Amino acid sequence: MSDAYSDRGNKDRSIANPDGQGSIIPEGGGTAKPSTDTAFLAGVDMTGGYGRGADILHDCTVSVDPGEIAVIVGPNGAGKSTAMKAIFGMLHLRKGHVSLDGQDITALSPQDRVQAGMGFVPQVKNIFTSMTVEENLEMGAFIRRDDIRGTMEQVYELFPILKDKRRQPAGELSGGQRQQVAVGRALMTKPKVLMLDEPTAGVSPIVMDELFDRIIEVSRTGIPILMVEQNARQALNIADKGYVLVQGRNAFTGTGKELLADPEVRKSFLGG
Repeated sequence: MSDAYSDRGNKDRSIANPDGQGSIIPEGGGTAKPSTDTAFLAGVDMTGGYGRGADILHDCTVSVDPGEIAVIVGPNGAGKSTAMKAIFGMLHLRKGHVSLDGQDITALSPQDRVQAGMGFVPQVKNIFTSMTVEENLEMGAFIRRDDIRGTMEQVYELFPILKDKRRQPAGELSGGQRQQVAVGRALMTKPKVLMLDEPTAGVSPIVMDELFDRIIEVSRTGIPILMVEQNARQALNIADKGYVLVQGRNAFTGTGKELLADPEVRKSFLGG
C-alpha cells in the first residue's frame, strides 16, 4: 500500500463514534506481553479451545486501540481465527477475559456483543446468497429501531459497486464484491468496532488491494478494526499494530512497520 494512507486520521465519525482518544506505541518484536492499557477492544490472557478439546489459545492477548487498524498474522493453525471467535464469544474461555469500551463482556453471548457494539465478519458464510445486496444490508440493521437510510447511503458511498448491484442477488456477485456486502452488512449495525476474519481469502491480488483500500476507508470513519489476515506482508503494510501468533501464543508484537522490519519475523513469516 502507498504512503498516501499514512495520514489517515479517522476524522469522519459518521458511521460510528467510539469514545476515547489516544494510542500506545507497542513494543517492537520479542515475546513481551502486549499492553492493553488504552484498548477499546481487548482479549486478555485468553486460554481455551472448542468444546472439551485441547486448548488452542494459550494466554493469548490481542487488542485494538481507538482509531487503529490491528492485524493478527501467523502460520496456518496458529489460532488466529480462534482468537477472533473467542473475542466475539463463540468460544468458551477457560482463562482470561474480553473487554469492550472499558466494560468486561466475557459473559455476553455473541448476540449481546453485537448489541454492545461489535461488528464481526466471518471468513465464510458471511452473506445471504439468495437475497439481494440491499436486502443483505437491511438484514445487517436488524438490531436498530431508527432510520437506516442514512447509514445505507454511507455504505453505498464506501462501496459504489454495491449501489449499482443493489437489486442483484448477492450470490451472483464476485468474491470481492461479496466481501464488500459482508463488510457493509456489518457496518449497518453502526458498530463501535469492526472485526474481519480473513477478508481477502480467495480473491485475486488486484481485488485484495481494493479490499484493503476499502478497509482503510472504513478506518477513516472512526471505527477501530481488528483483522485476521493470511496475506501478512500486505496486511502489516496498513496496520497500526500487528500481532504474530504461533501455536496460540503471542510471538511478536509491534507496529506494522516494526514487524515488517524485524529480521526474525521476515525470515519466519514473510518469506525473508
